Amino acid sequence: ALGLIPCGSGNGLGRHLGIPNPGQGAFRALLHGRPRAMDVGFANGIPFFNAMGLGFDAEISEQFNHLTRRGLPAYVRTTGRLWFKYQPQLYTIRNGTSQLTTPAFIVAVANSDQYGNDCFIAPGATVDDGELDLTVIKRVSLLSALPLAARLFLKKIDGSSQVARLRGSHFTIERPTAGLIHTDGETHQTDATIEIIVRPQSLRIMVPSPA
Repeated sequence: ALGLIPCGSGNGLGRHLGIPNPGQGAFRALLHGRPRAMDVGFANGIPFFNAMGLGFDAEISEQFNHLTRRGLPAYVRTTGRLWFKYQPQLYTIRNGTSQLTTPAFIVAVANSDQYGNDCFIAPGATVDDGELDLTVIKRVSLLSALPLAARLFLKKIDGSSQVARLRGSHFTIERPTAGLIHTDGETHQTDATIEIIVRPQSLRIMVPSPA
């Protein structure tokens, strides 16, 4: 079983699974918790446990990974600087039953419901349902940025007209050229076509036992 000590800047997977931070019970969860089966996603063969993404999402991860000071304030500053320069790309997304072609600011494929810091990119997603949740944020204007950000933290992203959601066990995403993706915040250069699959309940992870 995998033991997770949440020491990151967002701790999305730990928050989703209810794993406390160090000093708040993280080690007790390892010693006295229980194993829980969870799905694992793969993007062009690269595994991810929480979320992967393309577009602005991946560019932010690339910038963020070079910062010496992390956390939510640093993330907000980095996002603000890049936001004014970034141009959405055109994507074609298929999940076996549906096809969506759209310019997109962010394409995120989530295993859990959040990026981290309680920023919910895929409300309702769970790590053990055998499916992944894809969220497309089509455009972000100066007027829509703040309402979209509020929706992310209030679990109401589905209510925006600039958002599309798909679910499935296999996605094919096509973009104009090869470029960056991120998997759990780590960036990679990969092909213009990204094949995303899920291996249901292929990992066991230690979580706190019920009270």
